[in-house]
Amino acid sequence: MHWIRWTDGDAEHTVRRRSETGMPRPVRVVPADDRLSAATAHRLACEGTALLWRGDFQQARQLLRAMARRIDRKAPAPAPAASPASAFHLHRRAAGHRARVLAKLLVPLGEDHTLGLRRAPDVRAACDEAYGPPRGGGPWAVPLRELLGVIGAHQWRTKGVDIPAIGARIHPHYGVFSPVRGEYVDLVARAPLPAAAHGATAFDLGTGTGVLAAVLAHRGVRHVVATDSNPRATVCAADNMNRLGLTSRVEIATGCGLYPPGRAALIVCNPPWLPAKPNSALEQGVYDPEGTMLHGFLSGLADHLLPGGEGWLIMSDLAEHLGLRSPGELHSAITAAGLHIQDRLTTRPRHRRSTDPADPLHKARAAEVTSLWRLRAVR
Repeated sequence: MHWIRWTDGDAEHTVRRRSETGMPRPVRVVPADDRLSAATAHRLACEGTALLWRGDFQQARQLLRAMARRIDRKAPAPAPAASPASAFHLHRRAAGHRARVLAKLLVPLGEDHTLGLRRAPDVRAACDEAYGPPRGGGPWAVPLRELLGVIGAHQWRTKGVDIPAIGARIHPHYGVFSPVRGEYVDLVARAPLPAAAHGATAFDLGTGTGVLAAVLAHRGVRHVVATDSNPRATVCAADNMNRLGLTSRVEIATGCGLYPPGRAALIVCNPPWLPAKPNSALEQGVYDPEGTMLHGFLSGLADHLLPGGEGWLIMSDLAEHLGLRSPGELHSAITAAGLHIQDRLTTRPRHRRSTDPADPLHKARAAEVTSLWRLRAVR
């Protein structure tokens, strides 16, 4: 959060600017309304000027879409002979530029999270969930693009995501990775439980919404301890366990790092799949710099497994297809951690981008395979 200032006529105004995505402070701020053209808005935003919207809310949404189209038309295309890694990094740079430019269109939020624009929806409940209840301090200015994400997250939280493996819905919170890609959940639902896991304890590392902990409990695991470094995730997982009536079976552990104390007969981990730096806290469910969580899981697994226990690593090979992880690197890391592969279950992605030839990473996405690696300690 930081302060921004602008002049409207002879009056100077100051307001707090909030952004969950960590966007830099604008070089200047100008008021804007329905008279502003998309071409002018795009030019000003590219120059670093923030546009504080004072007009119609629906018109602001249309302007944001028009700005996005202009950015996308100018996005550089990878050279025909470019490597997958080069194409990925070019795509990431373009996405970062797009996010920075679109974040320059700001809308005003009252101290009570009221959106004071014509034809604006009531966003107070959505903002309370994302930002916390109002604490005073005056009004805010927030990027419209981010506010639309907050509204969408509120809708997902209200509606929930259907999880056939548990016959119920999981309700993701803002800032917590949603289990909309159900193939990895299905892998955990059908993998054979090790004999040692019956009537024993399991760990779910990086639990997020708690969906995999719920699947394990649904399959009969007596006690699941779930961890996550993201405070939003532990609150979300606890909420979902309460909704599902699993609070006596699933323990949400906080402040213990990746692994909770003790050992377990089954340890499940679904780390971020791409070893790259996230552009914001909201991307930490997808990007894991240098594979820190992956290697933390592998290096600690043998010391936390009970005799006869298994570690289940859920990973996509998209990083290999993008040239971000070399072929055989994962196998080498597993061996170096004193582990051997008991089995490997695989599935293909079912999300829309895997079949979209217009996606800049289509070739890699079309070849992607998601795996559940059943690992045991070498004794």
